[in-house]
Amino acid sequence: MIVAMKAVSLGFDLDRGEVGTVPSPVEFMGYLYFVGTIVFGPWISFHSYLQAVQGRPLSCRWLQKVARSLALALLCLVLSTCVGPYLFPYFIPLNGDRLLRKWLRAYESAVSFHFSNYFVGFLSEATATLAGAGFTEEKDHLEWDLTVSKPLNVELPRSMVEVVTSWNLPMSYWLNNYVFKNALRLGTFSAVLVTYAASALLHGFSFHLAAVLLSLAFITYVEHVLRKRLARILSACVLSRRCPPDCSHQHRLGLGVRALNLLFGALAIFHLAYLGSLFDVDVDDTTEEQGYGMAYTVHKWSELSWASHWVTFGCWIFYRLIG
Repeated sequence: MIVAMKAVSLGFDLDRGEVGTVPSPVEFMGYLYFVGTIVFGPWISFHSYLQAVQGRPLSCRWLQKVARSLALALLCLVLSTCVGPYLFPYFIPLNGDRLLRKWLRAYESAVSFHFSNYFVGFLSEATATLAGAGFTEEKDHLEWDLTVSKPLNVELPRSMVEVVTSWNLPMSYWLNNYVFKNALRLGTFSAVLVTYAASALLHGFSFHLAAVLLSLAFITYVEHVLRKRLARILSACVLSRRCPPDCSHQHRLGLGVRALNLLFGALAIFHLAYLGSLFDVDVDDTTEEQGYGMAYTVHKWSELSWASHWVTFGCWIFYRLIG
């Protein structure tokens, strides 16, 4: 996946003139199979690769960045493999309401899957930084600031738009810069669908991943247009992304604005639990190795009454009614 992303991005950068000359075969292969990103990622641009090859002097900040990323990776690994599957069940009522138990189980699976993703993200930060990539340089100031994931923005989200961008920042940038912007001429909704379809293709086009990603396309689009319309009607800071300090909205930090943003944040957690139910921690190894097929996906979402899809459809109806 990383190799394909690098090859595609280099082609676009050459076409746009952002990379001045065609790299030599050695440079091209070195970029594709750069030791710091070939195993765990993340995607880096060709310019970042050239900076890494040139090398920078070792420093305490470099060592601190590596140590911090490795520590966070180990913490996420423990939370994913221990806290999720073994400690979380203590909070699930065994004799409680059946529907509540299903949703708590779905949330458990989602949290475990989330932290396994953060583990890979922080580990990729460490390996890329160890190899000399992932820094910004302004004059004589060098900052090792590679960030792959922002867990707090996913677990305590403002919106589903914030979730998908914070899940994997380099990949989000790649999809936005090389897929979404090029597909915008088809229209915003079509561009969103093309972007998520490209993401599904990069992930191997597994049925359950494709179902999750295409569901995310509808969820994020409907949420974006609904909140944009509510922000215009109410003149309030309730957009999917936080407004800049100099925005023109009349209502910025009022109780109603906070309540509406909290409501959408809770709705995002609801969507995450629903989508994450497919990554069941209790599934047998055979199913996991063979892949989650269509029957498994339909079964898991049927258990939750297709709630997220119905809520998204309801939000779209509401968006049309207030137009």
